[in-house]
Amino acid sequence: MKFHYYPETDSLYISLLDQPSVDSQEVADGIVLDFDAAGRLVGLDIDHASQTVDLSRLEASSLPIASLSLARDAAA
Repeated sequence: MKFHYYPETDSLYISLLDQPSVDSQEVADGIVLDFDAAGRLVGLDIDHASQTVDLSRLEASSLPIASLSLARDAAA
């Protein structure tokens, strides 16, 4: 799972599977679900993310994480 924040558009994309999206469905204003060819959820796009979710904190509990990577944008 990967989190991608795009400050220029204030959007947050949560990539769940490394599969291309072939279909998208807006489930609420500014919330779009992406699906692969098999109908599996592969990602979630949140427009106006800073107004919709708390971007200042990321918390995980009881996840079987084998690898954790924190990357900063080189321009930051």
